[in-house]
Amino acid sequence: MQLHFRELGAGNPLVILHGLFGTSDNWQTLAKRWAETHRVIVVDLRNHGRSPQTPEHSYELMSQDVLELFEQLQLQHVALMGHSMGGKVAMRFALDHPTRLDKLIVLDIAPRLSDMRHQDDILAGLHAVNLATIESRQQADEALAQHIPQLGVRQFLLKNLYRREDNSFAWRPNLAALTQHMPAIGAEITSPLPFVKPALFVRGGKSDYISTEDKLYGIPALFPNSQVETIVNAGHWLHAEEPDQIYALVEAFVKS
Repeated sequence: MQLHFRELGAGNPLVILHGLFGTSDNWQTLAKRWAETHRVIVVDLRNHGRSPQTPEHSYELMSQDVLELFEQLQLQHVALMGHSMGGKVAMRFALDHPTRLDKLIVLDIAPRLSDMRHQDDILAGLHAVNLATIESRQQADEALAQHIPQLGVRQFLLKNLYRREDNSFAWRPNLAALTQHMPAIGAEITSPLPFVKPALFVRGGKSDYISTEDKLYGIPALFPNSQVETIVNAGHWLHAEEPDQIYALVEAFVKS
């Protein structure tokens, strides 16, 4: 698996993994800021962005994909950061390959089983867009709006819409595979051994993806050398809502 990635800056590596239906493009603004002090590598996970599409989609496979990227780029002394689904990939990788990391950063996701029913409307909206007939992004937005009333969520999803060489529209994510494997995307991250190196978990104060129970029990059980920080005014997309706070928290943690 040859993952697509973007690379900026120089120094110790900071590898960034996006969430479900995201791409490396979502991280470019923050990546440029971190690149002033780090070698930043922003990744498209399988079935997303410009990376290959496959029928299979699991955290075990995505952890292996990331390992292949580490070996391809000969990465050492790495801080690995992931948001949401990417956070679970980062946790899985840290537990599978602890010697390959110095530090772990997880944004607004816990290792426990995630209820994926909240993705039903998003999937319905994406499948409602008739790629064979739409002639504009506005028409795609109108189709999405039948299932997704939140403008910000639609704008995020529409970043995945692109024109092929024949001028027809297509989605970058592999909707068929992601729809089929939605239970696997919600799967719990488990391990017989913990990851004992430093880990930073950041949760949005307006999000329920990391609960008080996660903070007290679930996260420390697997990541005993972890801290959980809260960005009070942010929801699940905390890096988009409060980028300055995310930048400062991550920069301070990686440098500590």
